[in-house]
Amino acid sequence: MKIFIDIVGWLGSILVVLSYALTLVKNKDFSTWCILMNLIGGILVAINCFYYKAIPSLVTNVIWSFIALLSIYRAKKQWYQTRRHNRRAHRY
Repeated sequence: MKIFIDIVGWLGSILVVLSYALTLVKNKDFSTWCILMNLIGGILVAINCFYYKAIPSLVTNVIWSFIALLSIYRAKKQWYQTRRHNRRAHRY
């Protein structure tokens, strides 16, 4: 079990760092992927922290994941509003 938790933690860390690296790419928009990688990475690191009882890191990663969820919610909400606005504009 310990080796599985270690792999989960490392995978989560890699996803978070890769997400940050993608934000530095100027000629492409990876924002959707970055949000998803932050969410999944934060959850995986939080699982690892829970197993090892690393409470400060656990809290940090739960907050990190919550921020990613909030970003997904806001992006979806904006997408639906834009879509609804475009439908109305095409009717007239």
